[in-house]
Parts: sequence; C-alpha cells; structure tokens
Amino acid sequence: MAPGKEPSMIQPTGSQAGGGAYASLIAKARALLPQLRERAAQTEELRRLPPETERDLHDSGLFRMLQPSRVGGAELDYVALVDCAELLGKADASVAWNLANLASHHWMLGMFEQKAQDLIWGRDPDTLIASSFIFPAGRATRVEGGYRLHGSWPFSSGVASCEWNMLASVVYSDDEADGIEYRIFLLPKGDYKVLDTWNVAGLRGTGSCDVEVREAFVADHMTVGVGDLSGGPTPGSSVNPNPLYALPVFSLFPYVLSGVALGNAQACLDDYTEVARHRISTYNHAKLSDFQSTQIKIAEASAKIDAARLIMRSACLDAMDDARRGHIPDMATKTRYRRDGSYSVNLCTDAVSMLFAASGARGLFTSGVLQRQFRDAHAINSHLAFNFDAAGTNYGRVALGLPSENLTL
Repeated sequence: MAPGKEPSMIQPTGSQAGGGAYASLIAKARALLPQLRERAAQTEELRRLPPETERDLHDSGLFRMLQPSRVGGAELDYVALVDCAELLGKADASVAWNLANLASHHWMLGMFEQKAQDLIWGRDPDTLIASSFIFPAGRATRVEGGYRLHGSWPFSSGVASCEWNMLASVVYSDDEADGIEYRIFLLPKGDYKVLDTWNVAGLRGTGSCDVEVREAFVADHMTVGVGDLSGGPTPGSSVNPNPLYALPVFSLFPYVLSGVALGNAQACLDDYTEVARHRISTYNHAKLSDFQSTQIKIAEASAKIDAARLIMRSACLDAMDDARRGHIPDMATKTRYRRDGSYSVNLCTDAVSMLFAASGARGLFTSGVLQRQFRDAHAINSHLAFNFDAAGTNYGRVALGLPSENLTL
C-alpha cells in the first residue's frame, strides 16, 4: 500500500458500496480520531467509555452502521465493521472494540423475530445491547411461553452503556433424547447484575465486566436458536430482507472485532515510521532511518498488516456476495472464515510485537502510546475467536473429512 493512502477508504465495489452512507460514516469516524486519541488515557483510567465518547459515537451514527434502515439504521454491508473498527482502532483500540461489538448487536437483533426488534427499537432505536457468547456459562430450561435462564457470563464488553444484553446459553431438557441446544437470550438490564471485574492489562477501556443472571424468565420471541443463524433466512428476514441479515453469524464472528487489531497495528506502524524518520541513535548519533534493520522492520510489519487487511475484507465481501446469491456456505467455507479471521489478527499481533521490540527502551514509557498498543494487541489476540490453534484444528478436521467440533457454525 502506498504511503499515506487511507486503508479504511478502500470502499466496497458495485452494489456493496452502500452509496454515500458508507463514505459519510467513514468521514464521521475519521473526524473523531483527534479527540479519541486525547481521551485514551482517560478511557483506560475509567475502564469504560467516557460519556463524551459514547455521545460522539451515538451522534455520528456509527453504532447503527448495520442496523436495518427501516428503523433508521445505515444498513451497510458487513465489511463496514472491519473498516470502521480499523479507523477508530488507530486512535484507541478500546473505543474501536466497543464500537464494533455493540454495532454488531444491532445487526444480530435484525435476525430475531420482529416482536423482539419492535420491543427494543420501538422504545429507542439508539439503545445499546451488550453480549456474552460463552454458551457453557449459562443453563436454560424450557418452560411455558419461554425459558428459565441462570448463569454467570464473563467479558460482557461495554455493558455499563447498555440497556439490554444478548447472553448465550445451553438449553437442557429432562428428556435425554432431546439433547442440548445452543440459544441466545435477550434480557433487559433489570434481569442481570453487572459485576465490576474488569481490571486488566489490555483493552482496559472496554468495561468487559461479568454479568450474572438468577432464574430469569425469557419469552420465546426474545430468543433465537444458533441453528437459525447459520446462514440463510432468519426469523427476522420477513421484515429485514437484506442479505446482510442472512449471513452465517458465528462463522463470521472474528470479523466483528478483527478490524480493531488492524487499526491498532497500523497506528503502531505509522508511529514507528514517523519516529524512525527523525530519531538519532543515543549511542552513535546515527540516523535510525539509515539502518537496514529499521527499513526491513517497516517492510515486514507493513506486509503483515496489508495482508491481514486483504484477508479480513475479502472474507466479508465474499460472504456478502454469497448471501446475495442465496448461497449458504458449506462447512469448509465456514471453517475457512474462522481460520482466516484468527490468522489475520495473529499477523497484526506479530507486527506490533516486532515493532515494540525494535523500539527498544523507548517503548517502555507510559507517557507514550507504544506500550498501550502492545498491551492492546495482545489483549485482542487473547480472544477465543483469534486462537489459531482452535480455528486451525477445526479447519484441518473438516479438510480431512472429519466433523466440525465447533457446534455454533
């Protein structure tokens, strides 16, 4: 990629571009970068989004980038998540993480029954929804008219800003012949308790606290089965016919957040390159830009980041093309999406780690951004969606003719 070219302005092509809405949201995201950089230390200290940042994201419309247009959302293509998260990730990975995560829940709500959509968006189309998609953390049982839900879920990012929560659970039955089912439940904040557990080294500003539910009733229409989200028409398709709402949710799950790693890595590279242009070695007064090792580090890091960007965006664009044709991806394609999502983020993490090591002791100072970029890169990579051992093993199993071990695909 040519120096100075804005990667987040590589637009989708043809019918995928979303007209002026895509360009408008990208412009609004870019306009937020200076104040997000200024607030980064405050965001870490608060361990959640500052109120002014939350308001900026609402006012920009970025939270609603994938929300159905029938309720005032932008209804952009799925790749917008990667592009917008990359852009904001260049200023503050925690903000980008919460933006992409919470925006994706508007997309997912569009797949629930209309009654659930109307209940939430009818009251306030700007309302935010948190989540935790760790199915074994919950236990649900079928009761008349719905389900009884109980459990304790970690990592509910941005939960302090939200009025609702999407919580994943295993549904158990007394009849062993029924087996178990994976299902997602929508609960108002009065039905769960937030536990202040988010004291961490990276992504400190995401407020990814635990939530606890004690025997809450959840009506049928406020739930959706994972089987309904595996690609093709969903319960919400009758009112949201855009192929966006027919994508396989958990196959594409890594790309909800992968753009955060991309933006964080790009910012790290940009900062390193700018310093290397002007920095003089303390020991021999040589210009760092004259060192071959500096030149090679920039080349290698940029190659990793550019490759990651191509992988992420290609997966999103290909998935939208398939959905437009009414094609439901097979298991080989779904496991490839998961493989590529984790691998691309690993490339970004490698780039940041390399640049951090090349920066020497300069990177250790808390007054600089490099140490935060390093911490955030590894915090992002710790998400299960980016564990290449897990994604790679499952891809290899399917490639060898064995069944997938990921029951959500």
